[in-house]
Parts: sequence; structure tokens; C-alpha cells
Amino acid sequence: MYAGRIFESILKAIGPKLKDGAIVTDVGSTKRSVVRIAEQTLPPTTRFVGSHPMAGSEKRGIEFARADLFQGARCIVTPTAKTDPAALIAVEEFWRMIGMSIVKLSPEDHDRLICDISHLPHALAALLVDMQDDAALALAGKGFLDTTRVAGGDGGLWRDIFLDNADNLSAAIDRLRSRLDDLSSKLKSNHADALKTWLDTVAARRTKLLADKLKELES
Repeated sequence: MYAGRIFESILKAIGPKLKDGAIVTDVGSTKRSVVRIAEQTLPPTTRFVGSHPMAGSEKRGIEFARADLFQGARCIVTPTAKTDPAALIAVEEFWRMIGMSIVKLSPEDHDRLICDISHLPHALAALLVDMQDDAALALAGKGFLDTTRVAGGDGGLWRDIFLDNADNLSAAIDRLRSRLDDLSSKLKSNHADALKTWLDTVAARRTKLLADKLKELES
């Protein structure tokens, strides 16, 4: 059962039991489908606001819960033209109350951007594990384990995410393929200077990203 069908069955089950004016949100990793289903399925007196708290790890289940899970993390809320403004404020305040900062995106922008920094990296981690032979895996060190950590996630969950956001993931794979082709060209042409410039640029960008993230946690 894919993500959209799961959300639809849950929302259909809870809809008749909700009081007029009730606020409903979610924690799904894709937003276009759940927002659309919620707006079509829930009673018109119910107020839905899409949410995606960007916290946690590849592990799932109560045994991996942490008291500080949401501290300093971002929650993306995805209002639409149909979103009740008061409900949006209430949902944002809820996430702030447990330590999160708020980013507003449309459901479409959410799925496109999160694909690039979450769904595509997960697919790449899985591919990096899948392509190895046993002899190579036996030599794997911390760097490989760090790079592929998310590949240890639940297959059913990530299948649903991939399929629910398949258009964005396919487009991201095409863009990545172009970058890989460019890297391959540099290697085949022995473009040492261009290769170093590219690596230094990427390293500087990641260093800045890490510094920015540390500042966010300290603020």
C-alpha cells in the first residue's frame, strides 16, 4: 500500500470523528499527495496543514525516540490557498513549542527540494551499497559507512516515498547523470586543474553549510 493510499485510509477513518474546526497535520516526507488527499477527504469543517519535521534518522520505532529529537531542527509547513490562516499559525506554534524552526513552502516546492537533499541521497546510498562486491565491502571503513548510513532505512517506507515523488526523483537522477558524465570527462581528459578546482569548490560549499548549521543550533 503506497503512501497516498495509507494517508487516504487514515484520513477517511478519522474524518467522521473530528469535531468542527479541528486542526489536522501530518509528518509525511512528501507533501503534494497528502495535502491533496486531505483537502479532498476531510470534512469541510476540518482545517488541515501539511507538515514535515526534518528530524530523526534512518531508524524507525519507539525504541529510537529521543527527548531532544526536534531541538534545533526545521519543520517545513506547506500551506495552500485553502489553508486556514489561524490553523497555520497554531500548527507553526506547536512545532516551535517543541524546539523547531519553521520554513514555509508550497507542496510542489517541498517535494522538488526535499527530493534533492533527501530522496536522491537515499537512492544513491542504496546504489553505493548495491554495486559493491563482497570483497570490497569487507574493506569498507567509516567513510563508506557514514556515506551509506541512510541505506539502512526501511525498504517499504522508502519505496513509498520514491514512488510518491517519482517525477522529481527521476528528474534529479537525470541531473546527477549529467554531473557524473562531466566528472568522467574530466578524468578521461586528465584535467587535473579543473578537477582540483571543482573539489575545492565543493569542499568550501560543504564547510560553509556545516558552519551555517552550527550557527542555527547555537541561536
